[in-house]
Amino acid sequence: MLKLKNVSKFYYNKGQVTSGFSKLNLELNIGEFVVITGESGSGKSTLLNVISGLDTYEEGEIYINGEETSYYSETDFEEYRKKYIANIFQNFNLINSYTVYQNIELMYILNNMNDNTVKDKIMSLLEQVGLTKYKNTKVSKLSGGQKQRVAIARALAKDTPIIVADEPTGNLDSKSAKEIIKLLYEISKDKLVVIVTHNYDQVEEYATRKIRMHDGKILEDTVINKVKSTKYDEKEYGNPKFKDKIKLSFRNTFNIIPKFLLLLLVYLLLSLSVMGEYTSTLKSNYDGDKFGINEFFSNTDDTRIIIKKKDGSTINATDYDYLNNLKYVNRIVKEDVLLDASMGLSNENDFYINGYISLLEDFNGNLDAGRMPENDNEVVVYTWEDYYNYNKKGFFEQELNMTESTTGKDMLDYKIKIVGIKFLEENDYNSKIYVNDNMLKDISKNINSSRSKVIVDINGKKFGDEEHYNYINVYPNSKIDKGKAIVPDTMSYYCKNYNCKNNNMNIKTVNIYYSDDIDLSISNTFNKNNFEKLTGIKEYDRYSDAIFVNDEDYYSMYDKEPYQSSIFIKDVKKLKEVIKELDNNGYTTLHVKDALVDYTEELRVFVNLFKAIGILIVLVAMFFISYFVIKIILKSRNIYYSTVRILGASKKDVKMLISTELNIVLDIAYLIIVVLSILVVNDIVKWKYLKDLVTYLRIYDYIILYLILFAMSYLISRKYSKHLFKKSAMSTYREV
Repeated sequence: MLKLKNVSKFYYNKGQVTSGFSKLNLELNIGEFVVITGESGSGKSTLLNVISGLDTYEEGEIYINGEETSYYSETDFEEYRKKYIANIFQNFNLINSYTVYQNIELMYILNNMNDNTVKDKIMSLLEQVGLTKYKNTKVSKLSGGQKQRVAIARALAKDTPIIVADEPTGNLDSKSAKEIIKLLYEISKDKLVVIVTHNYDQVEEYATRKIRMHDGKILEDTVINKVKSTKYDEKEYGNPKFKDKIKLSFRNTFNIIPKFLLLLLVYLLLSLSVMGEYTSTLKSNYDGDKFGINEFFSNTDDTRIIIKKKDGSTINATDYDYLNNLKYVNRIVKEDVLLDASMGLSNENDFYINGYISLLEDFNGNLDAGRMPENDNEVVVYTWEDYYNYNKKGFFEQELNMTESTTGKDMLDYKIKIVGIKFLEENDYNSKIYVNDNMLKDISKNINSSRSKVIVDINGKKFGDEEHYNYINVYPNSKIDKGKAIVPDTMSYYCKNYNCKNNNMNIKTVNIYYSDDIDLSISNTFNKNNFEKLTGIKEYDRYSDAIFVNDEDYYSMYDKEPYQSSIFIKDVKKLKEVIKELDNNGYTTLHVKDALVDYTEELRVFVNLFKAIGILIVLVAMFFISYFVIKIILKSRNIYYSTVRILGASKKDVKMLISTELNIVLDIAYLIIVVLSILVVNDIVKWKYLKDLVTYLRIYDYIILYLILFAMSYLISRKYSKHLFKKSAMSTYREV
């Protein structure tokens, strides 16, 4: 089974070479109960570690089942330990924070033997070693003899052909020692059991072979009771499953509370530090943007003033009468949002035009081709002549869908037709789509829809709110009865008795100006088979998860008087006078030009470059500070990581355990920060420092921040793993 031929082991320490043992020749077989004895320093424990694959050897050759091992890499020795060796240690090498059951279960997990029968197997082993009633007891609370029994049960769980035990009775009283030796003897019938002990008298009764060592050499090799050698049928051992690694990581995260709290504190401080650096950059950029081109307004006419009511109410007919009579006002655009809204016209023939919405009454000049609109669904476009020439054939015959480009939302009720075109003038790069008043009103409703959040409540299950984040689409459809709605049959899970018909539904729409809701009754559910019949739409895959309601019900939530409008004054010199008048009469104003300041792009590039270098330096500093603190905290876990390596886990497995454990703590810390941020924003918690941080953050910023922290945590775990694996598992264990 196991053969050593002229094997030597040396240790190197500060330029000095010492011998663990030299030129050993030995052959061990299944069924033997081998006892290695000798005084301290004779090399017996070193020999056991080499046999176990926990230490390498420098000379000679070790054969396992006839196979040479001198060429083995560290990974090969990991497989060797997994496949052939089960260890029992003098100091037990148990996980004290685990229960008895969990310690034995660990062996099954690490060797991918964690199947449906594992519970029965563990209970059988506990019964075999007399520890059934202690299965849920933490190992730290057991006596020495009980701990050694757990170690034996764990070794048996691995079911390898070789069991090696280093001074298994060294910490036990005589009674417990005798019971342990007897138990080891009973399991040696179909295994090779190798015991190292300085007290041969304890094991003499059971030994089939005695080996005595002195000064790194074998002085005596006596066969006391010759056993018939049997052949071992090799078994396959796998690596732990992903779900089992996650299970262990969660277990390890919380099983030592002081360690968890210290790591949590580190990650909370790291999260706040990175967030502070990130938000200071956002604030700096925000302040810089106030002096740059404002990307929110495409219409930057210096006579434009944006107005809202100070009380947040709609701008009604009375307001417009006042504004029309206001001195110096040239014209009013009620649907102000359209001045800056980009719209697209497209169809399935890859025809596409994009431009800003404008009123036909503002169209100046003559058409270069086509005619002026005569019907509500007809538009004139102002775009490139080359584009028109490329699509000249059929340019005016295309039936087009209208989409708000900024959201990608289709205007389902519209089939648009281009009837005229004016070519863009030189130095003008902004295409426009000219529509009449009726279409403008309808488009405004659709824009309100596209820029509003929809929250659907079915029997208390919400979709689309900030708490649940489930995204949901609601569309108007003329085939749906008023007061009714149809939903995909996949939503039946949320309905009473899994039947949505006649269930009540509430649809709430929320935007920056207002919120509104409507109560409906679900009249039907749809699937691929009945979708077209119920909606008249053929594209099921596109709308398979949407909700459809009656047109009138749908637009009742969006057909509102404007909350924001724009006025254009006749003379910009009268700007302050007009703004003062508006302010005195209950309006909030913004002169668009005030949001626009010209500055050089080159200067900003250099500024951003220096900012990026500064941020990088700070992040690197945070990384190393966090690493050194976490390294100190995790040092208490080195014995655990060394133990799982000894038991058969690979480097890759241990790296993942470390990484996942740290990421779990990071996730908890970051979740705490996010929840606190929400509470601070809503003034539920008063914390000025955090409020200053989150003022500039949006959802995507939180995602970016998490990715930065995740990357730092992953690199910390990799760096720590590299430090941990510099030495062998046994060397690390001895250090601890």
